[in-house]
Amino acid sequence: MKPTNPVFTGVKTTIFERMSRLAMEHAAINLGQGFPDVDGPKDIRQSAADALMAGPNQYPPMLGVPELRQAVAAANKRFYGLEVDWQREVMITSGATEALADAIFALIEPGDEVILIEPLYDCYLPLVQRAGGVPVRVRVTPPDWKLNVKALEAAFTENTKAVLINNPMNPCAKVFTEAELGEIARLSRTNDCYAICDEVYEHLTFDGHRHLPLMTFDGMRERCVRIGSAGKTFSLTGWKVGYITASPNLLEPIAKAHQFVTFTTPPNLQKAVALGLAKEDSYYHGLAGDLRVKRDFLSNELAQLGFAVLPCDGTYFVTVDVTPLGLNGTDEEICLRMVEEAGVAAVPLSAFYVSDAPTNCIRFCFCKKDSVLKEATDRLAAWLKGLGLSG
Repeated sequence: MKPTNPVFTGVKTTIFERMSRLAMEHAAINLGQGFPDVDGPKDIRQSAADALMAGPNQYPPMLGVPELRQAVAAANKRFYGLEVDWQREVMITSGATEALADAIFALIEPGDEVILIEPLYDCYLPLVQRAGGVPVRVRVTPPDWKLNVKALEAAFTENTKAVLINNPMNPCAKVFTEAELGEIARLSRTNDCYAICDEVYEHLTFDGHRHLPLMTFDGMRERCVRIGSAGKTFSLTGWKVGYITASPNLLEPIAKAHQFVTFTTPPNLQKAVALGLAKEDSYYHGLAGDLRVKRDFLSNELAQLGFAVLPCDGTYFVTVDVTPLGLNGTDEEICLRMVEEAGVAAVPLSAFYVSDAPTNCIRFCFCKKDSVLKEATDRLAAWLKGLGLSG
């Protein structure tokens, strides 16, 4: 038979799905895939239910229902001082991954270079490759995850079309500093490039770290595609509601890609997310505060067990170095043993690299109930004790 498309044929099932399947198979606690184990605010869910029953449940406008597009524009103004025309600069998508696909397919042509920052979220590479783009990788490295500006500058060439930045950053929980973002903006302007900005964890930052959209930097308003996610902001990941903010010259071709990918998103969910975005500041502060407490608990427990806990400035995730424990094997091998023997699922950090990945770090998700986090660390303690390593 004739071959299928090699980009997707050769890609493994996502590590998150693989570890989640293993977690179910072994009755393990799943601290691998990044989703909360409780649903988001009741009023948002009730609003979705009411809108579902009231209807209409037919195709909404391709760009999104006016209520949500207006709410996205208002949130840009409220949180970041961005003046956004909701009719020409906002589009709703079926999740942030669709938004990424739309942006990449619309802006990247075969042979265009796209700068990716490792460790990188796993959909970036195949989407760039399927668009015909040439990925150019730059790394941030543990333990401080500092951006090497000289390496970034060297990555830009006359063929660079875009830089794709995830901020706050999954998996390493980095929040880019104002200085780092300033350098990315400078290099984007100098090299006449676009910036595709995956900012789904924008409201999940800790310890005084503040999310700064690249779009707010000088000269970047017309160059940036800013992507947000209701799933992360309202702990409703299964809804798959995302949103794009971009200037008309960028949003127009992105909308053309969107119309042939999903075309639209369930209208009742859109209307409910509009209600959510208008929530008072206390909701957003409470969300980050609650997650910070969970981060601190899991980080402290893991440190007591002997893991070297790396900085976590935002997102749902904490990364640890397993080297001090003396466990044999790579990060993937250790994660497989952990899910089978300890009953706890995590994700190997090497899954977020293309090649030459470090093999000594794993990622835990902490957006879980306190009792679940406690049970997970108790299981790890018993496992390590049984191995004579810790606990």
